[in-house]
Amino acid sequence: MTEADKLPVEVAYALPAKQEIVMLEVSPGTSAREAVMQSGLDRHFPGLDLASAKLGIFGKAIKDKQVLKAGDRVEIYRELLADPKEVRKRRAAEAKARRADQG
Repeated sequence: MTEADKLPVEVAYALPAKQEIVMLEVSPGTSAREAVMQSGLDRHFPGLDLASAKLGIFGKAIKDKQVLKAGDRVEIYRELLADPKEVRKRRAAEAKARRADQG
């Protein structure tokens, strides 16, 4: 296989204060997880588990075995600090309590 047969893809990971995007050339048929493992991003982010982190392509969650296309950007997702549904419920309850106190 020649370099011309390789597909250009990116693998991205971000923390609030730091982000890295690694450009890779992968063989046709490479899965998202394989590209993530090739990225070496765990060297830049101690504690990042490349083998089990959730993945997406351009903001859409994908399965590990998703075969990549030229130009795909594989995103490694972090665990949520808070459940968005619970945060919305808490805000709604607080707003309701404020309205009750005012009225």
